[in-house]
Amino acid sequence: MTGPRSRRGIARGLATAGQLGPAALWLVLFLLVPLALVVQFSFATRDTGAARAVLPWTTLPYRTALDPAFLPIFWRTLVYATVTTAACLVLAFPLAWFIARHGGRFRTVLLALVLIPFWASYLARVYAWKALLDGDGPINRLLDLVGLGRAGGYLLTDTAVVLGLTYGFLPFMVLPLYVACVRFDHQLVEASYDLGHGRLGTFFRVVLPGVLPGILAGALLVLVPAAGDFVTPSLLGGVDQSTFGSVVDDQFGGGNNWPLGSAMAVLLLILVVVALLARGRRGEDVL
Repeated sequence: MTGPRSRRGIARGLATAGQLGPAALWLVLFLLVPLALVVQFSFATRDTGAARAVLPWTTLPYRTALDPAFLPIFWRTLVYATVTTAACLVLAFPLAWFIARHGGRFRTVLLALVLIPFWASYLARVYAWKALLDGDGPINRLLDLVGLGRAGGYLLTDTAVVLGLTYGFLPFMVLPLYVACVRFDHQLVEASYDLGHGRLGTFFRVVLPGVLPGILAGALLVLVPAAGDFVTPSLLGGVDQSTFGSVVDDQFGGGNNWPLGSAMAVLLLILVVVALLARGRRGEDVL
């Protein structure tokens, strides 16, 4: 016979299973199963006639994905993601600091304004940037007034891709920085001034270390999706702006090479996991 403690333990276990069961089922069906299929496809053979992956198993997709011919695309992807992360940090930090320090009763409203872009489809927002950066768009016309306009606008350029990525992922940097700035003890700034440090010294010696977890968390939240994004490079860039994500999309689409696309996706996932393991511990306090 089971005692009262055992019955309570069983009840708690059943309650926990009931709470976690739906989420676990969702993760298994919509994360682990698709991921397992992608890994399986990455070791398969390309079927040129049916645009699918078939037997026998082979490592050719990985050998092709690691071919030096794809290195420029890999480095371009890394550069785009890094520059986007840096741009988001420069733009997001003053905004997050202002909301946390001076937002007052309007903090909720200001944060809602930061999140408003998420109310519209990401694809629609990228198309909006496509219209803005076109040769006849308002941005190019304004730049024409100061002699910086281009004949065909700024579409199909590295600048267009970075602008689109920065706009798309800026809120992911603002939110963790805001949390870090709220948690930061602002009396330390006054103490630094009393000890003789100037604004620059206070920023690098006191403020920056204090909000570093938020910076690392925001960097991960921007770097990871920016590295895998294929919509923005495809719509705002051209062949010379291809990224790893856009090449993966091409292999599943017109390229009809599912094994190669799967292998590239797995390699990109591995790079993301390495980044998470390297920096996640420092940013987990904010997340």
